Amino acid sequence: MKIAMIGGGYVGLVSGACFAEFGVEVAVVETEPGRLAALRAGEMPIYEPGLSDLVAQNVAAGRLSFGDDLGVALAEAEAVFIAVGTPTRRGDGHADLTYVYAAAEQVARALTAPTVIVTKSTVPVGTGRRIAEIVRAARPDLDFDVASNPEFLREGSAIGDFMRPDRVVIGCESARARDVLGRLYRPLSLIEAPILFTGIETAELTKYAGNAFLAMKVTYINEMADLCEKVGANIHDVAKGIGLDGRIGRKFLHPGPGFGGSCFPKDTLALVRIAQEAGAPSRLVETVVAVNDARKSGMAARIVAACGGSVRGKTIGVLGLTFKPETDDMRDSPSLPIVSRLVEDGALLRCFDPEGMAAARPLLPGAVEYCRDAMDAASGADVLVLITEWNEFRALAPAKLASAMRGRVVVDLRNVYDPVAMRHAGLAYHSIGRPVP
Repeated sequence: MKIAMIGGGYVGLVSGACFAEFGVEVAVVETEPGRLAALRAGEMPIYEPGLSDLVAQNVAAGRLSFGDDLGVALAEAEAVFIAVGTPTRRGDGHADLTYVYAAAEQVARALTAPTVIVTKSTVPVGTGRRIAEIVRAARPDLDFDVASNPEFLREGSAIGDFMRPDRVVIGCESARARDVLGRLYRPLSLIEAPILFTGIETAELTKYAGNAFLAMKVTYINEMADLCEKVGANIHDVAKGIGLDGRIGRKFLHPGPGFGGSCFPKDTLALVRIAQEAGAPSRLVETVVAVNDARKSGMAARIVAACGGSVRGKTIGVLGLTFKPETDDMRDSPSLPIVSRLVEDGALLRCFDPEGMAAARPLLPGAVEYCRDAMDAASGADVLVLITEWNEFRALAPAKLASAMRGRVVVDLRNVYDPVAMRHAGLAYHSIGRPVP
């Protein structure tokens, strides 16, 4: 079986490599010259654990290839996946479908045989219908099917999510599309992964609904953490107490500085616009967007307050810049407004992130200094702030941090450290939603 994957970005690259691991022949089409050259040289344009080895193995086996010739990629392909970017459109919050529609038209003109055209990109409800119209207008003679197969990949664990998914959602309406995609995902059905066949609109909405619900859980626990601080409760015990209820579940109940990344901010905002235009506004999701934006902006004020009301002239060490561990993704990371505000307030920022510093440089103020490692960031700092909970930061001994720092203030926005141990080391420790020991 052969398929084509349009787009060698995060979704296309991970999905293509994993399909190749299933034994499928996958041709990835990437038109950006720099990215294509990197892929052909075996260099990954993104950081994702295990991806480099998976790509190399399947390229060596002849199942995975990279090119920019759409005609070659589509030859004998039973399905073509559109996995291009759908960034937030400037001005109105809608998903920008420019790349999706352009890819659909290019695919239509290059196809020579019946094929299933599948949207892998996250797209608003109705996109599949519009793709069908575009293809039909470009090639009235073409025999094709349209399907939706949204991805549910978490950055940092994407390969595991693909290979051992909670579910696979396939939106299609023809027997041929169901047969092709059923055969493609047969290795997952053999391990009894749930494969849900739905209508196209249902599949498109499921992706947005799922991400918005998870974003809502994150926002809810953050608000409960703020309440815990006011009444003397412990947010971790509250989260455990409600998470043990099977109707609620334990995941996404970790307090922090707000959600970021490539999915939650973009998808919640897009769902707000979709719902408004459909005449069924989602007040809950609208509130989630507003509360999360305010929370990220307010985290810098929390740090300033921990420093006695001013950070001017202070050296602040920052641990972690990416929106979450195990990725180099800086999109909508809470570190962006936090670091920028602290620089504006006159602080000297010395930052370290295991994978994200190259991506952070063009996004953060030029005055920011970048460090060799975590202890370099802590060395001589008046204040130490943890923004992203990389595992290597968890192992830092409080006494070692205290000896390296000039000051004593530690602001832990992910509740990584033990408050008692930090206090015993002589540090003025501030965390989220936990009583001061």
